[in-house]
Amino acid sequence: MSMGFGCNAAGVIACRIIESPRERLIAILTNNFVPCNGRLPLLITLSTLFLGSLVFFPGAELGSALAVIALILVGIVATLLVSRVLTHTLLQGVPSTFVLELPPYRPPQVGRILVRSVFDRTLFVLGRAAGMAAPAGAVTWLLANTSSGGISLLQLAATWLDPAANLLGLDGVILLAFFLGLPANEIVLPIIVMSYTAQSALTHPDGLNALQALLAAHGWHAGTAVAVMLFSLLHFPCSTTLWTVYRETGSPRWTLVAFFLPLGLAALVLFCLNLVLS
Repeated sequence: MSMGFGCNAAGVIACRIIESPRERLIAILTNNFVPCNGRLPLLITLSTLFLGSLVFFPGAELGSALAVIALILVGIVATLLVSRVLTHTLLQGVPSTFVLELPPYRPPQVGRILVRSVFDRTLFVLGRAAGMAAPAGAVTWLLANTSSGGISLLQLAATWLDPAANLLGLDGVILLAFFLGLPANEIVLPIIVMSYTAQSALTHPDGLNALQALLAAHGWHAGTAVAVMLFSLLHFPCSTTLWTVYRETGSPRWTLVAFFLPLGLAALVLFCLNLVLS
């Protein structure tokens, strides 16, 4: 779980230390509920724009920080609850003990650690991410620059998704951005901005005030921000993480479960939240 805060793909790989195949699989499937570095910027930005001003004491920054911490706690609770459900449904079995033996202490070899971490982990994960992100970026660009009847395919797809997105307290642009952001969570907000401004390239408004004005002009409010943040926290893993899940499990079935399980939970949570707020 802790490794997932840096990268969910690295968190999946870290599950190798769990001896029980059943419990290793449970840890792999639930690692996604820990917000990685790709999702934290979106959570921090939206909490700063829409939630910090809702606090009833001086210091909007503190309110924003508390909102992000609360979301992280929600992710941890979701991890524990989904793990419990899996142990009583798809992955039943007898719990095992976990013993981690400490090896004899040896002084760290800094040079060797840096070389091995760069070549065995960093370049490995970055290579996977680049291989997934480049084709998806091309698809996003084609959708934004190909039009039918004077309307881009990106806007047409967002309109088609509007009915389903409205049930979750979102709109079609937001939902489409999350699906197009499958290769990298970092591009979700730029895709939303590109769709709202009808531009043909991923851009970002000049400053937080301009971004807040743009989002508010398209109907965003505190409830929308909370819905987007929860969906970002709970939705399916990025493509690099899914590929890592496939490599670690060797099973297309469990890779599909890793995609649809968090997506179903995110949809259920947002649907209930939308019923309460509407």
